[in-house]
Amino acid sequence: MRVRFFDTRLTEKGCTALAEAKGVNYEPVGKINCPEAAAMLARELLELDRRAEEHVYMAALNGKGRLLGLSLISKGTVNASLIAPREIFIRALLVGASQILLMHNHPAGSITPSREDIKMTEQIKKAGELIGVELADHIIIAANGGGYLSFREEGLLQPSK
Repeated sequence: MRVRFFDTRLTEKGCTALAEAKGVNYEPVGKINCPEAAAMLARELLELDRRAEEHVYMAALNGKGRLLGLSLISKGTVNASLIAPREIFIRALLVGASQILLMHNHPAGSITPSREDIKMTEQIKKAGELIGVELADHIIIAANGGGYLSFREEGLLQPSK
């Protein structure tokens, strides 16, 4: 399957537009319907377990969990990354996502979500509910094979009603 990476660009009129930054072939992905599939994508394609700084990616999905594209949302420091719901949902809406999946890494090797991780996840979930784009899950990837954490599996992200 061809996985498309998207970025935003300003048009000549100053409007935000979606642009395909690159495309790569990645066979294991089709549907991302479980945390293991998301973690595998994060490790194998995005190499989140080998990054020295925090990186936050958003996977845009259709209603059946099929991957529409990936966007780098933020590249931070060794222990922090700045993200805003606006930047996430601009990309999600432009690609036509009905649900999104967040993935980020913890270079220090812990999969325990920080207070900021939990707070931001809740803000993104609420923003998505307002515009009809569900936050399917938020996955944290630890460095060097240290495992992953799924907010949904841990009960930190309840399904939308």
